[in-house]
Amino acid sequence: MSDREPDVVLGPFSSPDAQATPWESASAVLRAAEVFWLSTVRPDGRPHVTPLLAAWSLGGMCFTTGGQERKALNLDHNPHCVLTTGTNTLTGVDVVIEGAASVVDERSERAQAAADFERKYGPHLTDRAGSWYRLGEAVITGDVRLYRVAPTVGFAFGKLPTSSQTRYTWPSR
Repeated sequence: MSDREPDVVLGPFSSPDAQATPWESASAVLRAAEVFWLSTVRPDGRPHVTPLLAAWSLGGMCFTTGGQERKALNLDHNPHCVLTTGTNTLTGVDVVIEGAASVVDERSERAQAAADFERKYGPHLTDRAGSWYRLGEAVITGDVRLYRVAPTVGFAFGKLPTSSQTRYTWPSR
């Protein structure tokens, strides 16, 4: 998923027999997940969380929004954010990616991200009846903001039958 592989460490709150979740497994969860939760901070310090579509592209997690939406206004003030996905059950793996979001302006990068979104979400973006039809086009032309979250820290939380907490850290570029 990325040209930079993170360092992987099993956390202290894991079951005694737990093993670290390999980055390949955590990245598979990111590739398969349809819904992510973005957490940002309002200028007054209050948290804001919203569900959205996201795809791993350009070496990080990418998502879109309008320039006047709350998440964009928050990121204008403070680019640090968290993307979370996983299951709402006691089994499986939940994944968290922390980092700083930046707007992607380069047209070729926007085109790559649009292609990655369309590959991931398929007919939701490409069919006329899809909920986000023409989003890829809007990404390429810049009609929506495209953000890339450069990962700094990530976590995979393995749940039943064996709980594990794996920490991923990416070296600075």
